[in-house]
Amino acid sequence: MLRPDRRPLRRPHLPLRLAPDGLATRRQLRASGLRPGGQPIAAQVMRVNRRAGGVRVSYLDRIDLAKPVRPMTSRKWGALALAMLARCTCPQCGVTYSYCLPTSLGMCVLCAFPDDQKAA
Repeated sequence: MLRPDRRPLRRPHLPLRLAPDGLATRRQLRASGLRPGGQPIAAQVMRVNRRAGGVRVSYLDRIDLAKPVRPMTSRKWGALALAMLARCTCPQCGVTYSYCLPTSLGMCVLCAFPDDQKAA
């Protein structure tokens, strides 16, 4: 976020596992039934990622300014069900499977490799 004079805002950097009470990540807020609610980021925790190299940053929000999660409406549930149905239906043959199709293929395995099924 930039201030009017175009300099970035300063956030406190906290060491890993030493964040004060009253701050939480988005995942922690969601687990307790809260959402950030448009508040600015209060602090950040930086840690070294040895596997991928570099630094990982986790942003912390204030719990007292967080708002409750909005409940799902019937239309949202319906849209989610249709999206999951589309992920399970092969666009090539139209068969609906009980699992999500691989996005790397874009279709079911039987349609992606038809020659392998004939040989077996």
